[in-house]
Amino acid sequence: MITYKEVKENKEIRTYIEMADKSLGALGFTEHSFAHVTRSAEVAGKILGDMGFNDRTVELGKIAGFMHDIGNVVNRVDHAQSGAIMAFRILDKMNMDAVETAQVIGAIGNHDENTAFPVNELAAALILADKSDVRRSRVRNKNSTNFDIHDRVNYAVTKSELITDIENKTFVLNLEIDETISHISEYFEIFLNRMLLCRRAAGYFNMNFELNMNGVRVM
Repeated sequence: MITYKEVKENKEIRTYIEMADKSLGALGFTEHSFAHVTRSAEVAGKILGDMGFNDRTVELGKIAGFMHDIGNVVNRVDHAQSGAIMAFRILDKMNMDAVETAQVIGAIGNHDENTAFPVNELAAALILADKSDVRRSRVRNKNSTNFDIHDRVNYAVTKSELITDIENKTFVLNLEIDETISHISEYFEIFLNRMLLCRRAAGYFNMNFELNMNGVRVM
């Protein structure tokens, strides 16, 4: 069975992640390199573990999380779908089981908010992991005079944590935001669709989704 460790160490995959991030940097997007994909992988795996899925499903969730943004090397537009096709080629060449490959590429192909849907448990976990990764360190240009709204919102987040509250059947995203950098309203201006998608993904697990900003529940 193909492992998360093998995928993380695969030179081809790492090259695509690195080159995809360079392309997004040229386009002015925030960081989508190893920090983002590793965090997405680990959080997706933790979600699946918290929800009681077996170790192999957790492993597949991590694989999907690590590979989910490789399609950006082709183009930002429809990157989820191109990434799924690329992942199929790579995983098939690595002799991954067809059912497992289908689960992973289904998750990758359904993580972008414009076309995403939690079609399986890997997709639901990946959506929550990917969309909750908002943090200061994702901003490339630290010169605040050149910030656009995406930079401001990410740079304003001083702490971000996604919690699985089993007792209350809720995924809770806690954000601490420096409102001298970006007002909370700006967060919703660009991330509302992502948070609604997180709610849908949480629903796949029969859970709710809650967003707290500076200690106040806003969703």
